Amino acid sequence: MARRSRLFAPGCLHHIIQRGNNRSNCFVTAGDRFAYMDFLAAAAQKYCAAIHAYVLMTNHVHLLVTPKDENSSGGMMQSLGRRYVRYFNNRHGRTGTLWEGRYKSAIVDSDSYFFTLCRYIELNPVRANMVGHPGEYLWSSFGASAHGKPDRLISQHPLYLGLGRDDLERQASYCRMFDIPLGDDVLEELREATNKGWVFGSRCFTNQLKKIVKRPVESSGWGGDRRSKTSR
Repeated sequence: MARRSRLFAPGCLHHIIQRGNNRSNCFVTAGDRFAYMDFLAAAAQKYCAAIHAYVLMTNHVHLLVTPKDENSSGGMMQSLGRRYVRYFNNRHGRTGTLWEGRYKSAIVDSDSYFFTLCRYIELNPVRANMVGHPGEYLWSSFGASAHGKPDRLISQHPLYLGLGRDDLERQASYCRMFDIPLGDDVLEELREATNKGWVFGSRCFTNQLKKIVKRPVESSGWGGDRRSKTSR
C-alpha cells in the first residue's frame, strides 16, 4: 500500500516530531546537539522553512515550523536527517539507522493554538522531570522567546510579535503564558494528531482545511468543537 501523502496548506504551521529508532538516544553529548542545530539551521534556510519553536530531548525532537511550500518540511527533514546520521555514526562509531522511520507531523491552527504548541514543545523537559522550569533547559527555543536569547534557528511568528510593542513587553507576555497549565485532553489530542498526521485545530479551521486539501484531515472518531480555548 502506498504511503499517504502529508497534509499541507499554504501558510499553515506544522508540528514535527523526529524520534530515535526504538526510543534510542539521538543525542549523547552537547556537541551532538550543536551539530544537529547547525544542520537544522542550514536545511531550514535551504528549503525555506521558518522555525518558531523547538526542543531537543534525549531521544526525540519537536519543531514548530511554517513551510513555504509543499516540499519545504520534507526537504528540510531529509537533508537534516542524512547529514546528522552521518555525523552521529562517525562520531560514536556506529552504523545503521538512527531515526524511527518517517518523521511525524500535523498541521496546526495557528490562530487558536500557536501558543499552545509553543508551550507544549518547550515544557517537554519539565514533563520529563529533567528540569523544574523550561528556562533551566538549554536546548529549546524558550530562551529566545522568553528572554531574548540570540538563537539563529528562530524566526518569530507574527502572533508572537503581536504580544507587545517591544521585545521586553513580548517576552513578559510570553512568560506569563507558562503559568497556565496545559490540559491533559489537549495533550492527548495533540499527540494523536501528530502521530497520525491529522490536523490540530478548531472545528472552523478543520472544515476550511478539508475544503482546501479535499481529503480527510482528522479521525472519524473526533467530533464537535472539542478543544477548550482556555488551553491557549
